[in-house]
Amino acid sequence: MDDTLYTVKEVAKIIRTTPAYAYELVKKGYLPALRLGSIKVRKQALCEFLEKNEGYDLSDLNNVKKMQYIETET
Repeated sequence: MDDTLYTVKEVAKIIRTTPAYAYELVKKGYLPALRLGSIKVRKQALCEFLEKNEGYDLSDLNNVKKMQYIETET
């Protein structure tokens, strides 16, 4: 088992977003975390979050929906 723990800032860097958005993912319960002095996210929890939410639009956490793909002409 991988015991790697990430800070919220590290999570934000990994998923290429802002720390504020990463904190919001934790606050709203999308990304499981624990407090060990500061908030930490297990590597396994981050991987599971990414797999579970693949194909979903998470840009508005109050209105998460399945992504609509637009076909483009070639």
